[in-house]
Amino acid sequence: MDAFGQRLATAVSERGPLCPGIDPHPELLRAWGLSTDADGLAAFSDICVAAFAGFAMVKPQVAFFEAYGSAGFAVLERTMGALREAGVLVLADAKRGDIGSTMAAYAAAWAGDSPLAADAVTASPYLGFGSLQPLLDTAAANGRGVFVLAATSNPEGPSVQRAMAGSRTVAQSIVDSVAEVNRIAAHSTGSVGVVVGATVTDLPDLSALGGPVLVPGVGAQGGRADALGGLGGARLVLPAVSREVLRAGPAVADVRAAAERLRDEVAYLA
Repeated sequence: MDAFGQRLATAVSERGPLCPGIDPHPELLRAWGLSTDADGLAAFSDICVAAFAGFAMVKPQVAFFEAYGSAGFAVLERTMGALREAGVLVLADAKRGDIGSTMAAYAAAWAGDSPLAADAVTASPYLGFGSLQPLLDTAAANGRGVFVLAATSNPEGPSVQRAMAGSRTVAQSIVDSVAEVNRIAAHSTGSVGVVVGATVTDLPDLSALGGPVLVPGVGAQGGRADALGGLGGARLVLPAVSREVLRAGPAVADVRAAAERLRDEVAYLA
């Protein structure tokens, strides 16, 4: 299997950079006339799979599946499989982060050979970037990717992410660590990316990253689709959108149309 970064670059060149999300929030389930249980979760996910079949990458938000226990994880596994069958890369938004053997177990679950393993997974580095090494190693060995949280849009984020670590912000140190991983791997597009919120104003320097930048928060959360060009010097920017598209449901055609409109708006990034 080709490295994730190479597969992602090819998919984006063919299908555009927009990354729709599958976020089955209970309020959305109710708005779509679905039950707030595993059956409603499954119906919601099936609609999303059908609507997003033509996109490069889709991001299921793991928490909304996990909330239903084993039945929710079963739906997630089936949804991820269906997306892959449609030729879509799957980014599991799990934001895992821990140390030692626990991190290795998370790595096996999301980037190894388990039924939950995705093409890529999000991860939190705020136990120290080195704590992610088991995940980075497992992902590399299996041709998968990792998106590391760097600069997030939540109000609490800057107190940690903009703190100084020597001469750099903590967020910049994370970006630089990811850049070093990609430099050593020496692929044309690195398989390790970072997450930078669309409404972040104090951007880290992304020019040497060598990998993709996932940018959540476009649309309903205030991020502008036309304001992402040259984001921190990044070369591969992937706007991520959920509510802006999902509130168009429940008809498959309406969800697809909303996603395609946004994909057209960010086509200049591909």
